[in-house]
This record gives sequence, structure tokens and C-alpha cells, in this order.
Amino acid sequence: MTRNGRLGVGIIGAGRVGPVIGAALAGAGHAITGITSGSDDDRAAAVLPGAEVLEASEVVRRSELVVLAVPHDQLPDLVAGLAATGGWQMGQLVLHTDPEYGIEVLRPAAERGAIPLAVHPAISFTGTTVDLRQLQASYAAVTAPAAVLPIAQALAVELGCEPVVVAEEDRAAYAEAIATASEFSRSIIGQATGLLRGIGVENPGGYLSALVQSTVERALREASDPAPDVRDL
Repeated sequence: MTRNGRLGVGIIGAGRVGPVIGAALAGAGHAITGITSGSDDDRAAAVLPGAEVLEASEVVRRSELVVLAVPHDQLPDLVAGLAATGGWQMGQLVLHTDPEYGIEVLRPAAERGAIPLAVHPAISFTGTTVDLRQLQASYAAVTAPAAVLPIAQALAVELGCEPVVVAEEDRAAYAEAIATASEFSRSIIGQATGLLRGIGVENPGGYLSALVQSTVERALREASDPAPDVRDL
């Protein structure tokens, strides 16, 4: 870490999540050292302009904080592969954004002296700058060794999120909750808009927008207050 607390941040993963995380951290004053190539480099460049595109090993070599934002099934092999080639550095922060994994998946990096952190912002990423506004109103699940938990929490705050500590053994249940909320919502909305389209309603997504948003907001209020006043029913 630099004297003023700013970090050189490298991003491995240029899908919907990595560039947005990089842009948020850059907005907090950190320096982006590089990003790997991904499925849509033009979109990544629009979110994180000026970031140098590098190989993963070079991103790790240059960075004090490495953000791993890769698909769930690729994360274990990526961490282990970089460990096998001597990539991880003593004292380097390694942060992944996967909802299901805690810090155990980062053990190969930790065994070589890196500091493992798991931070999952609870939003549905679009891969655009719209996500930066969404982060400002979101929470993030953080998991880290007790001694460095404040670092993970501070990074979540710098992303714009309110950190919530999730224990290592609870990450699977946490991921199930996230998947249930997101996948069920998409499925139900898809079914409803399909029915409206079938009876000739134009722009069914727009038609349902206010209804869905108000219903979700009410459900979330009721989840926060499980005993609502009967007069509100």
C-alpha cells in the first residue's frame, strides 16, 4: 500500500463485473495498473478508459491489489495456476467478487503470502457505468481473516457499498439467496411479459415497470418489518 493509502489495482476479468469494480476503485483514488482482455473489450474500455490490457501474470506482478472477477468455475484454477507459476506476492491483496466462494478458494495465494479477501456487491451488473450508481445504494458481502477484515470492509465502502460480514461457512447459503432473488425475478418477469405480449400489449416491460417496482419495494419493506400494520394490507 502506498503512503497515502492508495493502491495499484489490477483487474483480472473484463466481463460485466471487473471493469465496473475497477472504475469504482479508480473513482476512490486508486490507480489502475492493468486489466486482462475479455469477451467485450470495447465495453470494458468504455467503463475503464485508459487501462492497459495485460496478461494475467503481468497484472499480478504490477499490482498491490488484484481483483479477480471471473466466472465461478474458472476461479479455483486461476488462483492455483498463478500460484504454481510464482505469481502471487507477499503482502499483496487478492480480492474476488464471487458470491459463493469465501476465502478458502484463495488458499494457494494465501500460502504464498497474499492477503485473501472476498467482496461481493449485491447488484445485478450490466457492465456499464449505470452500475456505478447502483453500487452507491447497495450492500456487499465481505469475508476475510479477522485481522484483515477491516481492509475488506474499507474496500467495500470505497466501492460505494455498505459492507455486511458473511462467515466462510455461510457463503453457500448467501449465494443461494442471491441466486433465488435474481433468477426468480427474471423468470417471473419473463413469464408475465410473455403473457401480455401474447394478448397484444405493446412494450410489456414498460407496462409492468411501475407495478413490478412498487411490488418489489413493498415486499422488501415487509421483509425488513415482518409484522406490518394491518391497515397497510
